[in-house]
Amino acid sequence: MLIPISNTPRDYAWGSPTLIADLEGRRPTGAPEAEVWLGDHPGSPAVVHDGTERTLDAWLPAEAADLGVPTKLPYLLKLLAAGAPLSIQVHPSKPQAVEGFAREEAAGVPRDAGERNYKDDNHKPEVIVALSETFTALAGLRDIQHTRALVDRLGDAPAVQTLRAHLSAPDAADALRASIGWLLGEADAASITQIVDAAASADPGEFASELALTHSLHTAYPADPGIVVALLMNLVELRRGEAVFVPAGVLHAYVAGLGVEIMAASDNVLRGGLTPKHIDVDELLSLVDFRPAEPPFLRPTAVGEGAEVFAPGIDDFALGHLAAGATGSLDLRGLAIVLGVAGEATVTGASGARVSVGPGRAALVTPDESPLTSDGRGEVFVAMPGA
Repeated sequence: MLIPISNTPRDYAWGSPTLIADLEGRRPTGAPEAEVWLGDHPGSPAVVHDGTERTLDAWLPAEAADLGVPTKLPYLLKLLAAGAPLSIQVHPSKPQAVEGFAREEAAGVPRDAGERNYKDDNHKPEVIVALSETFTALAGLRDIQHTRALVDRLGDAPAVQTLRAHLSAPDAADALRASIGWLLGEADAASITQIVDAAASADPGEFASELALTHSLHTAYPADPGIVVALLMNLVELRRGEAVFVPAGVLHAYVAGLGVEIMAASDNVLRGGLTPKHIDVDELLSLVDFRPAEPPFLRPTAVGEGAEVFAPGIDDFALGHLAAGATGSLDLRGLAIVLGVAGEATVTGASGARVSVGPGRAALVTPDESPLTSDGRGEVFVAMPGA
């Protein structure tokens, strides 16, 4: 079975008023449109267009036995359009999520409380693939020597000296832990502003993009400590079709652009700046992997002409890609969702059932339709389990 599904954009304040509308070829509403969720997550389940118009979280339990599929999807597929920077954040590992969720349940913290950290007991690794010509992100903590070189350009204001002292610890992970702990837990607005002002007047050298971002973040989130946390992170400029994989413990933030995102089915987010929302500094510091690393690019594996898979090696998800211009096919790994992003592709399953998907249009695909073939007249992504 190939069944069309759809959803409406979520209007988070950081969303772009134009990117999703332009992709779908419609007039913008004037409101920010941040994400379109294509899955069964109860926060915003997709609608199944099979004549019943049930949401996917109701449709799957009712149909799963007959179709031989699970009652829940292990992943959530999204269109994401960042018109302004998202909060800096980190996601827990599976054991951390299980322990944290049980702890907050036992403490009686309401699941919708602003101070709640764990909304469920699952991890939330994620992959985002750029759909816009460029997609800007912060992902992971930069090599400590490069970060020290950046901070050395900021002069000797008292707050800069304090940051420099924290970064001087012999062990890189300890230095970054101390720096972020100070920024989020102790530094006041005057200290943050002092560092931002120093960045504005610094000779940028090789760090022109990072220092320019500091200015734009300060405009969006004045004196927010996340502005300086961002100075410690890898600034990544993805070109269209490039991807990053963010596993548990990796600090990240999406800054600007349109992408297709897939993640484990979870809503566990701990924030580390660039937000007016609650920040639990101690819990955040217990989750972050403070080891510096290169940006976590994820390169796809070719599986045939015009077909490739972004596979981070986890059970929850993989993301297939069928390029425009060539007939390509994918072997499905379970219940899948196909999403068109360019052109008008006809996607055909093993039974001969077919569906047309254009930009922003999606369909649910049962595993018995493997292999799934696209006629090459459009570009398609296919979300599916990872194993």
